[in-house]
Formats: sequence, C-alpha cells, structure tokens
Amino acid sequence: MTQRLESWGRYPQATPAKVTRLTNRQAPLPASDLPLLVFGNGRSYGDVCLNDGGHLLLGRGLDRFIAFDCETGVLRAEAGVLLSEILDLIVPQGWFLPVTPGTRFVTLGGAVANDVHGKNHHRAGSFGHHVRAFELVRSDGSRRVCSPNENPEWFAATLGGLGLTGLITWVEIQLRAIEGPWIQAESRRFANLREFFELAEVSDREHEFTVAWVDCAATGTALGRGILLSGDFAPAAAGQGKWPKAHGLLTVPFTPPLSLINRFSLKAFNALYARKPEGRFLTHYEPFFYPLDAIGHWNRIYGPKGFLQYQCVLPPETAEPALTELLARIAKSGQGSFLAVLKRFGDQPSLGMLSFPRPGVTIALDFPMRGTKTLRLMEELDEVVAEAGGALYPAKDARMSVAMFLSAYARLEAFKAFVEPMLLSSFWKRMFGVRV
Repeated sequence: MTQRLESWGRYPQATPAKVTRLTNRQAPLPASDLPLLVFGNGRSYGDVCLNDGGHLLLGRGLDRFIAFDCETGVLRAEAGVLLSEILDLIVPQGWFLPVTPGTRFVTLGGAVANDVHGKNHHRAGSFGHHVRAFELVRSDGSRRVCSPNENPEWFAATLGGLGLTGLITWVEIQLRAIEGPWIQAESRRFANLREFFELAEVSDREHEFTVAWVDCAATGTALGRGILLSGDFAPAAAGQGKWPKAHGLLTVPFTPPLSLINRFSLKAFNALYARKPEGRFLTHYEPFFYPLDAIGHWNRIYGPKGFLQYQCVLPPETAEPALTELLARIAKSGQGSFLAVLKRFGDQPSLGMLSFPRPGVTIALDFPMRGTKTLRLMEELDEVVAEAGGALYPAKDARMSVAMFLSAYARLEAFKAFVEPMLLSSFWKRMFGVRV
C-alpha cells in the first residue's frame, strides 16, 4: 500500500511512501527492499518522521496497555499508545505524566525517540528521566530490553535517537501522583527580556510549571514583552471534587488557499494577547498544558505550503543578548511568530546522546512558509544561535544545516554506531545521505 503522509508542519511536502501497519509487538521488523522508518502520529514538525520514497511502518497499531500499577504509578504500554489515551486512564486514578510536551496527541514511542520536554524541565528534566525501560527490536531479529542499568548504551542512544536505533515496541514509565485534574495558575506580564529572566527565576523556584509567551511583533522599548504563566497541581478540594468535561474541540475544516497568518493578523493577535489580564486562576490541566489541542487540524491555518517551527536552546551566559538579537531580526523581517513560546531548561543533564534539552533558555516560533525569504530568515537566526553556542531541535526541524547539527550535538559520532541499518528518515538522509 502506498500513502502520502505529512509531518505536522506540512513542510517539506511529503512524497508517496509504502506503508505497513504494525499490529503485533512480537513480530520482527518487516522485510523490505526499501529503507524503513516508524511513523507514530505525525506530530513531529519537520522531516524526522518522514521517509521520502521509503517504507513507513505505522506505529499507531501498537496501541495496547500492558500493565498499570495504580499503587506505584508504574505504567507499561505499547509504543503506539497516545499520551492522551494514557491520561484518560491514569488521571481519574490520581496519576499524571511526569513530563508532557505541548500536545497530548503524540505516541509514547515518539516521546522517547524525541526525548520530549515540558513546562517543568527545571524540576523534572526531560521525558527520558522517567523512562524505566523499553524494548528495542533490530533487523537482525535481536530484542533488547533497555534501561539505565540494562543495555545502558542502547538506552542512551534511543532516547532522543529520532527513531533510528530500532523499533520500540513497549515503554515503561514512572508516573507522578496528583490529587486531581486542577492547576492553580498565575499569569504575569513582563515588559522586556530582562524582566522575563527575573520573573522566570522566581517562578522556577516557587512553581513546578513555567512557560512564557513573547510578542514577536513588538519593537523598540516593547521588544521582548510577554506574559509568564506559572502553575502547580492543586488539591482536589480546589475543584470542589467536580470532574469537568474536556474543553470542546473546534476544527479547522479545510486548508485555505493562502496562509491566514500574515503581518496584519500577527500584529492584531499579539496586541490582543499582550493585554490578557494578570492574576491567579484555577484551570483544568487540558487548557493549561495543551491549549492548541482544543483546535483540531490547527496546522491548516498556515495554508497549503505549511509552516516551519524554529526551536533553539541558548546557553545561560549568552541567552539574553542572543534572544534580543533573534527577536529584533524577526520583528524587522515582518515574519513574526503567531505563538512564540519561551522557557528555561534546568541543569539536569539529558540521558540521551542526541537529546535536545540542556541548561539554558529555549524559544519555539512558528513561521508560515513563504519560500526563499522564510528560509533566508531561518539562516539569519542560525547565525545568532551558532554564535551564542546554541542548538536546534531535530524534532522540529525541516532545514537545519549539517554544520549546525554537527556543532551542537557532541555525541553524534558515538550515536552513529547504534543506527539500525534498515532504518532511514528524510532528516537523516538530508544530513548524511542514504547510509552512514
């Protein structure tokens, strides 16, 4: 069967690939005369989940729960289970994901392969810090149970390993206890980046979750203004014991002929968002952690050419001047991001060889794909990031240069020894050719 599958950014445009649905975790990797790649739920933004002209294995068919100890919070599930499906099971029983990205519609295997991070990295680290074990299947028929103590080198290679070390069949994670689904949140404005760093330092000390929105259209004295959101799980009594319905799902029904994100809509949205009220409020975990999940197919608003997400991390010592330069160049270009997310990473070292999180500050920005001028802006931003000693996030990337990748991931050469010969992604092919 041949199918055209897209990444979430819808750029680059995918070409048809042979697809096979995985359904049995006991089965070996399928034999194929084409390079293989596991495709989870397609929520990676660039081309790490694509296999241009190759053979995609649809991982969502591995969607069974294997074991859940509601006393200890240890969960084992197949790699194709969505985080949303895990939450539906565990939250009513007093547990939550230890780390969660900004969407709950990613697979468990994808969370491992990209070593995802969340609003609590300063306390909990990345997803890999809470993985107890997983099984890895290779094309030679071997099966390895990998953990920090068993096959630790394969564990390190597979965390953040972009799905290239083998097929992850199941994952076991340690959950965290909660009293209920409520978050006690607080929203505070900051006038510039200096105020962001001051507020974020205090918030990280006092709260489990911290994230900020930055106005990319602002210039002059307003450059770097934004809103800091912090929060903690609240006691069950805070919600009077009521279990709310999940917030309703709106859907973008079709792809418009042109991007709805332009200079005028960006400026209007950012000006309106910047005036959101400050203060403390009680909210359900869904809108707090997953605001964009409330809009089905929101990626369609960028039109048929899709969009690029640019996410970088900057070391603590260069973060403020580098962010100032990044925002100034974006504002000057007139290609500001619809939703720019800014947060600090903690000092806890990542366990994966190619894991993105590291001490510093990370910013994620979405840009409608407008051809050469968008790619030229990305190259300008690369210059700033490289000069600052930063790195780009492969899970969000669609056009990173080989030089940027090589310079930012010190363990890349060691990682190459663990790449499965039958596996290849469009990202890896773009970096190194068909085989390494």
